[in-house]
Amino acid sequence: MEHIINTLIPIFSLILIGYFFKHIKFPSTDFWPLADKFTYYVLMPSLLVYKLANANVNLDNTINLVATALLSVVAVLLTLIIINFFVKFENKAFTSIVQGGIRFNSYVLLAFVDSVYGDKGLVMAAIVMAFVIPFINVMCISTFAIYTQRGEFSFKSFFKTIIKNPLIVACIVGGAINYSDMAVPIVIFKTLGILSNAALPIGLLSVGVGLEFKYLHSAKSELIVSTFAKLIYFPVIIYGIGTFFGLSGMMMSVAVIYGAMPTAVSGYILARELGGDVTLMASIITLQTLMCMVSIFFIIPIL
Repeated sequence: MEHIINTLIPIFSLILIGYFFKHIKFPSTDFWPLADKFTYYVLMPSLLVYKLANANVNLDNTINLVATALLSVVAVLLTLIIINFFVKFENKAFTSIVQGGIRFNSYVLLAFVDSVYGDKGLVMAAIVMAFVIPFINVMCISTFAIYTQRGEFSFKSFFKTIIKNPLIVACIVGGAINYSDMAVPIVIFKTLGILSNAALPIGLLSVGVGLEFKYLHSAKSELIVSTFAKLIYFPVIIYGIGTFFGLSGMMMSVAVIYGAMPTAVSGYILARELGGDVTLMASIITLQTLMCMVSIFFIIPIL
């Protein structure tokens, strides 16, 4: 337990420090949106390329892990649709419930896995991300299309999403370098390595900056359903599917940690652009991030 506390507390501390910096407006209110953009487009891609390019990747061993992650998304989404059939949430609110139930924060995921399992776990998480991120985007946009008529899915927009997502592109580039045994100058690798060292701490600070406590006082049943689905139901489902596919050891642990992560801040942006419940989405992001600090302490020891 002491090892777990020493591993996880620093991660949560950085998130809370990020919120504190936002509260005191340090270094400025304009700094953090730019820092988040820099992390998303430069630091995190550098980390993923650097780790994947140097990793000992066995794709045959990760097929079941990826399949488990994808099927778990489908299972949670179908469960939420069934619940909505009986409860009948307001359509805009339901889109936020879905985003809260199936999205995940990639910064927090990579930080957790890296702290607990190091480079091997981080590479597994990166491979999962490469497949799951576009799949989840399709599921979320399709949900908007059905429930608000503001979303639209097409293969053209799907491929644009992949090309424009720097995390997916970084996974593809890193994997291609690894698979092809391409000779990359050592200077480039060292540069990527230095940049990658800054990715997770800045990313976690940005997660804290994104917390919005002012909306939590208006907690609704929608908020409870989405948070339960993501932090409790999703990990249980992914453990069951992973067991069916024969996952064990570190691979099972990475799968469950992925399932137990809070929803992504990007869900707020999508809700704003496609007509979702923005206030509810902000509440879901904040509550899940806070509750994850508790739930993960019970999940990690079991794994």
